[in-house]
Amino acid sequence: MLEILKAIFYGIVEGITEWLPISSTGHLIIFESLIPMGMSDEFMEMFRVVIQFGAILAVVVLFWKDLWPFEAKTFKPIHQKFILWFKIIFATIPAVIIGLLFEDLIDKYFYNYWVVALALIIFGIAFIYIEKRNEGVEPRITELRRLKYKDALIIGLFQVLAAIFPGTSRSGATILGGIAIGTSRKVAAEFTFFLAIPVMFGASLLKLLKFGFAFTALEIGVLLIGSLVAFGVSLVAIRFLMSYIKKHDFKVFGWYRIALGVLVLLYHLVLK
Repeated sequence: MLEILKAIFYGIVEGITEWLPISSTGHLIIFESLIPMGMSDEFMEMFRVVIQFGAILAVVVLFWKDLWPFEAKTFKPIHQKFILWFKIIFATIPAVIIGLLFEDLIDKYFYNYWVVALALIIFGIAFIYIEKRNEGVEPRITELRRLKYKDALIIGLFQVLAAIFPGTSRSGATILGGIAIGTSRKVAAEFTFFLAIPVMFGASLLKLLKFGFAFTALEIGVLLIGSLVAFGVSLVAIRFLMSYIKKHDFKVFGWYRIALGVLVLLYHLVLK
C-alpha cells in the first residue's frame, strides 16, 4: 500500500513537471533520493521514463483536433496537419539518434544529483536571459503553421540537450529553443507538446523492451497508477500553462530552477 501511495505522489510530480519547464526527470531523481520506492534500480530506470507516457496521452486528448490529420466524416487527408507531423518527426531525429547510440552511457554517467542541479541552474539562467533579451521584441512566428523545417530542426536540437542532461527539462529546452529563434510562447509551448508524442512513445517502448515484461503484480500496479495519475494531473497542468503564458513570461520558472538547483546542491553537500 505504501508503494502505491508513493506511485500516486510520483504521478502528481510527473504530471506537473513534465509540462512546466522545470524538468520532470530532474524532479523524479530528486524525490527518489528523498522518498525512495522499494523497487529495483532496473524498474526505477524504466519507471521514470514510462510514467511520462501517461503524461503524453494528455496532449493527445487535449489537442486531438489539432493533431488528427484526417477529416472526421470523409477521412480525407488534411494537408496542413500532415505537414505539421512531418515537421514533428523531422525535429525528433536528433534526439532519436542520440538516444539509440548513447542511452546506456547517459544513464550511467549523467543520472545523478550533480548533473540535475547544474542543469536546473544553467537553464534557469538561460530562461531569464532569453526573456529579458526579448522584452519588447515581437516574435516572428506567431502561428504553428508558419514554423519552417529549419526552425523545427533547431528546436529538435535543443531537445537533445534534455536527452543528455537530466534536469534540463525536455519541455524547458524546446520552449527555450523556440523563443530563442523567434517563436511566440504559445507556438513554442504547442510545438513542445506535440514533439513529446513520438519522442516519449519511442523512449517508453525502448525502456519496456529493455526491462522485459516479467512484471510482478506490485510493479504493474505502481506503473499503471503512476501513469494514470500523471495523465490526469497533466490535463490540468497543460491547461494552466497555456493560460499562464497569455499574460506572463517564463522568468519565474527560471528563478524556480535556480533556487531548486541550489537547494539540491546544498542538501547533498551539507545535509546528507
